[in-house]
Amino acid sequence: MQNVNKSVGITTTVPVEVMIAAGYTPIDLNNIFISDEHPERLVRTAERAGFPLNTCAWIKGIYAVVLERGIDAVLGVTTGDCSNTAMLMEVLGTRGVKTIPFPYPDHPDTALMQAALERLADDMGTTTAEAERVKEALSPARNAVHELDRLTWQENTISGFENHYWLVSGSDFNRDTEKYQSDIETLIAEAKKRPAYPASELRLGYIGVPSVYGRELYPFLEQNGARVVYNEIQRQFAMPEHGRPLAEQYTRYTYPYDIVGRIRDIKSEIEKRSIDGIIHYVQAFCHRAIGDIVLRQRLGVPVLTIEGNAEFGLTQHLKTRLEAFVDMLAQLKQRARQDSSGDAPVNGEMPASPHLRGK
Repeated sequence: MQNVNKSVGITTTVPVEVMIAAGYTPIDLNNIFISDEHPERLVRTAERAGFPLNTCAWIKGIYAVVLERGIDAVLGVTTGDCSNTAMLMEVLGTRGVKTIPFPYPDHPDTALMQAALERLADDMGTTTAEAERVKEALSPARNAVHELDRLTWQENTISGFENHYWLVSGSDFNRDTEKYQSDIETLIAEAKKRPAYPASELRLGYIGVPSVYGRELYPFLEQNGARVVYNEIQRQFAMPEHGRPLAEQYTRYTYPYDIVGRIRDIKSEIEKRSIDGIIHYVQAFCHRAIGDIVLRQRLGVPVLTIEGNAEFGLTQHLKTRLEAFVDMLAQLKQRARQDSSGDAPVNGEMPASPHLRGK
């Protein structure tokens, strides 16, 4: 299903079914950047090329990965993702890289999405009918990763980082769909033999784009008695609505569209997964950070907002803030158990508390 001699870099989750139908292997440039042993080196490479200091580290990392890996074609999302992607693609074009724009519709509409898919299929030399056949072939892999997600929050046998890694890898299936599915099925079989995480642990949700702290954040939280049982955007990258026709699948994919749809999805998962609190990650210099104003007011549980950019490890200051947040949630949970009426302060004014905001 994949031709390793024909690969295209992607800047975020895109309709990979179309790319695979055309014989291309999608390569998520973000995942290559953040998994590099020294991602800060890639940031410096872009800065030496002239990228401003106040540009998102992910944009810089993508630029450096493309040039270092000799990737000769990039499909970039020009509407519905990063506001800097369009200019990044122009710069890459001047470096001899072929760029393919893909705009998500400005609102979730199946007819508009179908038209966008047909344009992309035409550009890549395939058809949406072929892409629908690929979608069906990918269903076992997508089913496997959503079973892993279920084990995270329902059976409590998958760690927060494992959940993050395999869901976020659904953007390009780690460049090998069959191995991706096999690796997940192996992990699921192993997880079913594990003891469950303790019922006393705090249950966290993580919302916002995947962070630069992924390697350290999840283990650190678990060391402090809290586990992430919901990764919002990562789950969306794995296409939770993949059983529908392709246009509808990418219309129900919440990331490219307005915050109202995201809030609806997040609140549903908070209730279903019995989440005690939310960590909202915002990327420095990203327009999406402004949405924190709304999210903090609408989610109904305590929210800790953390910001990151080009520091790829947890600072002591950030560790202290995370520890304080976990301690606060533990106290709220204990009070809730002691309150015979059930009217605990978990759903009170705490989510908008100013001391939870900041770097």
